[in-house]
Amino acid sequence: MHNLQNRADSLTQVMIMKCVLLILPVILSSTGFSQTLSRQEIRDAALRDYPKAITTLNEFLLLPNNGLYVEQTKQNLEWCVRAMKNRKFETRILVSNDVPHLYAQRVFNPKLPWVLFYLQMDGQPADSANWSQKNPYQATLKRKVNDHWESMDLGTRNEYDPDWRIFARSVSDSKGPAIAFLSALDILMERKINPEFNIKIIMDFQEEMGSPSLPSLVKNNQDLFLARMVLIMDGTRHVSNLPTLNFGARGIATIRLKVFGAKNELHSGQYGNYAPNPVFKLARLLADMKDDSGRVTIPGYYDDVHLSNQEKALINDMPGDEKTLTTTLGIAAPDHVGNTYEESLQYPSLNVRGLKAAAVGSEVRTIIPSVAIAELDLRLVPETDGEKMVMLVKNFIAAQGYYFVMDQPTDEERASHANLISFEYEIGSKPFRADLNSPAGVWLGSAMDRTFGKGNYVKQRTTGGSQPIEPFITTLTIPAVSIRIPNPDNNIHAADENLRIGNFIEGIQMCLGILTQKMK
Repeated sequence: MHNLQNRADSLTQVMIMKCVLLILPVILSSTGFSQTLSRQEIRDAALRDYPKAITTLNEFLLLPNNGLYVEQTKQNLEWCVRAMKNRKFETRILVSNDVPHLYAQRVFNPKLPWVLFYLQMDGQPADSANWSQKNPYQATLKRKVNDHWESMDLGTRNEYDPDWRIFARSVSDSKGPAIAFLSALDILMERKINPEFNIKIIMDFQEEMGSPSLPSLVKNNQDLFLARMVLIMDGTRHVSNLPTLNFGARGIATIRLKVFGAKNELHSGQYGNYAPNPVFKLARLLADMKDDSGRVTIPGYYDDVHLSNQEKALINDMPGDEKTLTTTLGIAAPDHVGNTYEESLQYPSLNVRGLKAAAVGSEVRTIIPSVAIAELDLRLVPETDGEKMVMLVKNFIAAQGYYFVMDQPTDEERASHANLISFEYEIGSKPFRADLNSPAGVWLGSAMDRTFGKGNYVKQRTTGGSQPIEPFITTLTIPAVSIRIPNPDNNIHAADENLRIGNFIEGIQMCLGILTQKMK
């Protein structure tokens, strides 16, 4: 009898365990328990959510977002507040130097670490006269037919071709990546799956202006922003267009040069061969700054950068080849600052981003201009100090015999100095770089392995562009990594900015993989 009772008790325990095992997934799902998705589940979920995500993106793109305009910033801010509240995030508007920023957070499990996401919400100005569509903010779906882009109905469609593209201002830089991130959150909410960490978000509405208020914002809200790392939802992929994790960005400094000639514009017939033309002086000055191989000739410009053979091997461990890249760019040969494209990004650059003197085209006249203007940008790396690099340029100009004036030269200065120049500069975003093999790098690599498979994504040491993330790194002492979604040929900052549909869907996958990757 005793044995029969024991046997009955055992059977009862087995039945209880079976019931528990049957209902446990339901319990865990209803309570938002964490769950790791497989590669196939991630892909299927992103494809299913695509019609909804594309509709949300289209709606968001309709809002012009030039950070110079208060009303545009207000409209985008209000949209973002609603979007985050719909996803059960707490929101706070943080004001720094009279500029609003949106902070949002959600606690999924108090025992889990925090990850901070940075989202750029503003965009470059858009001149509709230069676009191939009437309204740059009205998203237009296009496909390539016989080497030209043909418009299609965007609508809500279940079918898609990965090579179709959405054309609109900010679709790549960076509302598309932001919506990919929000879409991944939506997918997890629908499945009642919690991310593997708690989330903080900071939305920046003046990134294209250099985020001038961000340093003070971070300094005054250190406890609020404290996290394991900051992930940046901004930036273009590696030239291979594989999903990209980017571990650094170059900083930027800008310089405006004005070389002066006569007090006024002069008739070239009456004064040619007599009054010096400042364009020739400026052209010689700029030409002397680089040699025929494209290397900067300014003394000391590269002195602080030293790459070991081991670093070069790591930097160049990338897909693609130089010949394909030069063919794609339409150039016969690259500058020879580094041995490869990736190596070239490890050095500071010097670029002439704009020139102006008198007029061209239908406005051209037979005159000698009174002033010639050059706008320069210097891309900085962590080894180079911005102020030092700017002074190297200024010292080089002085060595060419130029006399510096504040704005317009006085009569006395004109009478005493043959070579007159004004020099204005600004230090923008600072450079940063994280270790590819840091805990953050290993964790993100594991997420990409699970999402796309080993070898199907890129871990890039640095990018050529700039991002205003340095305040988070230095103030909070945390690493920053950029999650790169847009195609490299996306025309950011120019007319006809676009985002490849395949990249958008893979962006949702990237976010899903990261959000569901367990963190130690």
